[in-house]
Formats: sequence, structure tokens, C-alpha cells
Amino acid sequence: MTMNAISQDVLGGPDVLKPVQVGKPAPGPTEVLVRVEAAGLNPTDWKTRELGGLLRLEPPFVLGYDVSGVVEGSGVGQALYAPGDEVFGMLKYPEGHGAFAEYVTAPSRHFVRKPAGIDHVQAAGLPLAALTAWQALVDVAGLTGGRRVLVHAAAGGVGHLAVQIAKARGAHVIGTASAAKHDFLRVLGADQLVDYRNEDFAEVVRDVDVVVDTIGGDYGQRSLRTMRRGGTIVSLALGALDKTLHAQAAELGIRSVGMLVEPDYAAMRAIAALAEAGRLRAEIAAVLPLAEAAKAHELGETNRTTGKIVLTVPH
Repeated sequence: MTMNAISQDVLGGPDVLKPVQVGKPAPGPTEVLVRVEAAGLNPTDWKTRELGGLLRLEPPFVLGYDVSGVVEGSGVGQALYAPGDEVFGMLKYPEGHGAFAEYVTAPSRHFVRKPAGIDHVQAAGLPLAALTAWQALVDVAGLTGGRRVLVHAAAGGVGHLAVQIAKARGAHVIGTASAAKHDFLRVLGADQLVDYRNEDFAEVVRDVDVVVDTIGGDYGQRSLRTMRRGGTIVSLALGALDKTLHAQAAELGIRSVGMLVEPDYAAMRAIAALAEAGRLRAEIAAVLPLAEAAKAHELGETNRTTGKIVLTVPH
């Protein structure tokens, strides 16, 4: 049996993405087969399309990590879900892409049950970005109430979810973003905002316990000037993370960590609980059908969207 998907034969711009027919996957032991209803986009998708991503993959391949859909089948030993269950989650990063298709297979614990109060589009906007934020703030930095958190690119895909997760943990949240996005971030719970176009955050922010750096470049070194001794800076832009930042942080008594997101059943359950309680939502910048994946990539690469872009998958 075959299914519809979006694939590419060469690396390049959005125009290399084409609708194709590929084999429908079959679930292996402890895996589920999920009928994809919606798939979220992340910057890693267009970086992989253009350059092959972290693994320098060679086409053809199907992109996409964020999935919300319906369980249709199971491999031997899969005991969490039954056909018809609505689930959402992230495929293994960076090698487990494939969400821009009608069906995906993955280990059952890469998914959790979708809260009934959110639709598939909202759910598809959460997994990779929310897991990144959760793992950086909670698992790596050990964020607790009363701490001061600085989130760079706070209105971005990871950033706006990090603001909400930090707030839900009882933190004082500071964000960098253009002035036009400050009202949006205040609604999400940001306590202090810095317009990076007109202010140097390193001059106006102080006594920070945790920094989430989604940008890289000189943001890491500048962030050290805002931090308390004993704090943690988590760098998500690994291409910009070098030993110099680690060394400078160590001299100041600050922990510096570079991080990649991982599938995480416990964290996804926590994310689902926050979403169900109305304390975490993905801002959806645009919704397009699967066939317009190239257009979605073009939109994402402008870096001007607030929140997430989601593809819907017709059946």
C-alpha cells in the first residue's frame, strides 16, 4: 500500500519539495501506526531540506517531526493505545523525521494522548518546541518557583512556549523580542520585556538564574553578564556553541550546557497536562494543507512569524 507524502530528491530551496507516493509504513514491535491529522513545522525542517541537517542526510527523505493524529494500528507488544485513540508527539530527533505524510510509525512512548480540549492543529504545534523548552528549563536547569529566567527570541516557536512553561513553574520571566510582540508576550505571562532592536539586554537585565538561548552568536557571551553565580545557561543553537562560552561561564561560576531535544514520554505527559489545564498553548501563525508544504517553508524562513506553522493532512 502507498500513501501521500512530501519529499525531495535534492537539497535546496522550498521548490525542491514535491508531493509523492511512498510506501505506507508498518509498525514494528512496541510501535504504533498513526494516521497524521496535522504536522507542525520547525526551523530544523527547512535547515534539513536545504543542507541535510545535523546528520547531513542525503535525499530522498520526508521531513517533519511534530505529529498529531489517530492510532490506526500497533506492532507486537504495544500496550498503551488502541485504534481510534488520539495522540500527539515528536518523532526521534534528528533521524526520525517523516511527519509530512499521511501515516507515521514510532515507538508508542514517543506519543501521549491528545487532550480533548485542543484540536489536532494546536496539538501539532506543541511537541518539538515544547519538549525543547521543558527539557531546557526543567530537566537541565532544574527550574523552580521564584527563579529569574531570560528567554531569547521569546515570541518564537520555542521561546513563546518557554515563557509559558517558566511561568507555570512560578518563575519571573524576562524575554527579548521586538516591541511589536511585547503585548502578545505579556498575555502569555512575561514579566519584563526587552526590545532587542533598541536596547542591549545585557545592559538592562540582571540577577538571572536561567538563560534559554535560542539564537547563538554572541548572545551566549552577552547573557553571562546578566547572570547570577550558580546560574545555568542552556544553548539550543549548537552551531554557535563553542568551548569559549563554557570556559567564560565556568570562570563566573555559571553552568553552560548545549542541548538537543529528545522524545520524552514523561515530559510530553506534563506538556499535555499544562495544555489541558489551559496553561500552555501554541500560537498558530498559519495553517496550510500538506500539498502546500513548500509555501509553509517559505513562510517559516522569513523568521517573521509569531509561533508555529502547521500542515493539515487530508485523508
